[in-house]
Amino acid sequence: MSNEPEQVVGFDRFLAELSARFVSLPGDAVEREIHSALEQIGSLLDVDRLVMSEFAEDGESATVRHSWAAPGVEPIRKGVIMGPTLPQVFAAVRRGDIAKVPDTRAAPPGWEVDQQEFRRSGARAHLSMRFAVAGRPVGVFSVVSVRHPRSWTDDEVERLNLIVHVFANALSRRDGERRLQSALARVKELQARLQSENVYLREEISAVHNFSGIVGHSAALRRVLAVVEQVAPTDVTVLVRGDTGTGKELIVRALHAQSGRNERPLIKVNCAALPSSLAESEVFGHEKGAFTGAVSQRTGRFELADGGTIFLDEVGDLSADVQAKLLRVLQEGEFERLGSAKTRSTDVRVLAATSRNLEQAVEEGSFRADLYYRLRVVPIDLPPLREHRDDIPILIWHFIEKARARHGRAITEVPSQLMEALVAYDWPGNIRELENVIERAVVLSPGTTLSILDPTILSSRAISATFSGQGFPARATAADATQDSASLVEDLAGVERSHIVSVLEQCGWKVKGPGNAAERLGLNPSTLRGRMRKLGIARATH
Repeated sequence: MSNEPEQVVGFDRFLAELSARFVSLPGDAVEREIHSALEQIGSLLDVDRLVMSEFAEDGESATVRHSWAAPGVEPIRKGVIMGPTLPQVFAAVRRGDIAKVPDTRAAPPGWEVDQQEFRRSGARAHLSMRFAVAGRPVGVFSVVSVRHPRSWTDDEVERLNLIVHVFANALSRRDGERRLQSALARVKELQARLQSENVYLREEISAVHNFSGIVGHSAALRRVLAVVEQVAPTDVTVLVRGDTGTGKELIVRALHAQSGRNERPLIKVNCAALPSSLAESEVFGHEKGAFTGAVSQRTGRFELADGGTIFLDEVGDLSADVQAKLLRVLQEGEFERLGSAKTRSTDVRVLAATSRNLEQAVEEGSFRADLYYRLRVVPIDLPPLREHRDDIPILIWHFIEKARARHGRAITEVPSQLMEALVAYDWPGNIRELENVIERAVVLSPGTTLSILDPTILSSRAISATFSGQGFPARATAADATQDSASLVEDLAGVERSHIVSVLEQCGWKVKGPGNAAERLGLNPSTLRGRMRKLGIARATH
């Protein structure tokens, strides 16, 4: 490529456009766009062949993944192995050097094997460079001139390097998406089979994450928990939003449990339950005699939470004067007790939750706009249960197990039609309503089969076909299970083993006695020991 200013500007413009095009490119479009871009690069550089190769896991060779050739020039086929045919070039790029061969007929001594490949492929000039993603070498980018010898300036090499990094990042993102899609597909397949076998579904009630009390593994829930994992270790203020009963408090507790403040208290303030006349005293404290009835000094919730976390539940219900003082704490970390002129400092992380539409409250003037923006530094929106119905069967068995342990009932089956109706129902009260319905059903069911007679819930079964597909069989027997493939059995055994080990570790490996694992799992101690022997579970000895 010539170094004339207009050509340099043209190439830089192309590089900017290329970066913008690839930065948000879906993974399934990367291959097509790379081929199109290689053709443009070949024209801009006035070269005859461009090749992208990917390192093998051992780094001893590289396989051609993308190739372009000018009209009339034979392209390098995909799948060709680079390394044995170009040993000197490959050795240079593995070291991180740039292999430049301006004239292949004048290659230095020791390059005889490389020269043979140059002659075979018709190359008169060759350049190869290594490219990496996040510091990890992933492949080789090669530029070839067939018509004549060719030198490359440092500026040209730098521009090539920038192009290669654009491609490498796009390919890395594509590969990540493929791995994620493959994993999700496998999870969906396993979930579908688990749903058809209630006996296994009950033993998978522990979700596939490490958030205590949070049950489910739908895509909607995973998105929420991904945000929780990201922000929990920080001190950023979080506003959890969602309908009543969606589990906002569980998310707040997860944020605190995974933070650096988890050894300090999580102090909850139920703002909706505070009379406006007492809210300021409850939140910030008061001195003796500050008002009628203040017969003693009171420490407020912000003082109690010092060094830890304060949880403002239903924060949208705070009165205007308490909102103003809360804003000051968020901005300056300072406040005064009611009836005191002494300014106090506090080191508190603020987590808030609301089921109200605070944007609308701001517009109506009932909630301060500046406080709203201070609270929603990171918003977390919890979906209603009807938007992640695939979690409902797992939640149902989770609540059955809780109710079984609490009330001593032996529910072991859920009829398929009932399961379909429960999945199809819209649950206006969300997870809290589901738990109440299941607990009531466990208590009132006469035998071992769950029974619900609520006509509102049962009438929803008609719409369940859009979700359930094959439905949820009422019973799963050993004979049914043996018909499954070996891979499913292995997968289910792995889920069962992981769940039992997790519960055993939480209970200090106690199979019986107070706080034992058998009780947590809803099994007799002898049954649990039998499952442990079958699955090869034993406590590690040190």
